[in-house]
Amino acid sequence: MERIAVLGAGSWGTALAFVLAENGHDVRIWGHRQQVIDQINETHQNEKYLPGVELPHQIKGFTSLEKAIEGVETLILAVPTKAIREVLQQLKSLTDELFTIVHVSKGIEPDSLLRISQMIQQEIDTKDIVVLSGPSHAEEVSRRQPTTVTSASTNIQAAEKVQDLFNNQQYFRVYTNPDVIGVEIGGALKNIIALAAGITDGLGYGDNAKAALMTRGLAEIARLGTVLGANPLTFSGLTGIGDLIVTCTSVHSRNWRAGNLLGKGKNLDEVLENMGMVVEGVRTTKAAYQLSQKYDVKMPIADALYNVLFNDVKAKDAVDALMSRTKTHEMEDLANVLGEKLN
Repeated sequence: MERIAVLGAGSWGTALAFVLAENGHDVRIWGHRQQVIDQINETHQNEKYLPGVELPHQIKGFTSLEKAIEGVETLILAVPTKAIREVLQQLKSLTDELFTIVHVSKGIEPDSLLRISQMIQQEIDTKDIVVLSGPSHAEEVSRRQPTTVTSASTNIQAAEKVQDLFNNQQYFRVYTNPDVIGVEIGGALKNIIALAAGITDGLGYGDNAKAALMTRGLAEIARLGTVLGANPLTFSGLTGIGDLIVTCTSVHSRNWRAGNLLGKGKNLDEVLENMGMVVEGVRTTKAAYQLSQKYDVKMPIADALYNVLFNDVKAKDAVDALMSRTKTHEMEDLANVLGEKLN
């Protein structure tokens, strides 16, 4: 048994606390909403973010970050990408302890264009940094439905430690992978494609359109990821095609739901207000657009979505522009990706 702090009492942080507690660990969950933390402690539920789920009684909630991390060696960082620096700075001001930090968010910081593990390295000294990512909805995990994810770290022993913490023979299986770049890029960029998939559904297009979007979207993810140093094979795994499938096809997906509203004619401000939760794909679209410009990588789907979100282009017009692009060979992308990797 290990004492573990989960920083972030949203749906995913709560679901991961659920798994850890069921695995016998002493779990502390930190959040800034007093009402949410009180409910976790008093009724063992989190109705705001994970309604209808009975939480293990050994999960203890805290609004004090200092108290939440007492006696802890491993931190699960489960806050939105835009809040990560603020939380890490708070953490640094409270203690000199070195933690193993497991981040479970999926995003890229606009402007700096840093992946989350790079942001953590900038802000705080750690024992190790591990990424936990994959096709996983909090709603299903907390109902013990079979789920598989990947634990990635440049230190394979750290990845294996996190694998042991989370692995549950009944419903939560964890694989390991040393390709941190690929796991982070796959997890972040699939949110862009999920937004676009929601848009096509909102416009009333069918399965043909979604299949094309997902396939060509995966090509874009692999193209950029490989340029950034990822192993192309990672994108055929859980944090590539696996996460892409679940996020583009499920009503549990915030990014798909946000895109669906955009496709139905809502503007971005209306969509974000309606969602009530962070839609990581919006900020990641900006970052991906900036990365594609910086590294001269062709990402037509990401470009089209950027124009819809930030340049007031109508969703239908963006789809029409994608369909009228210059002819190309399907295998050209794969050849380019493999050629860059081999060279």
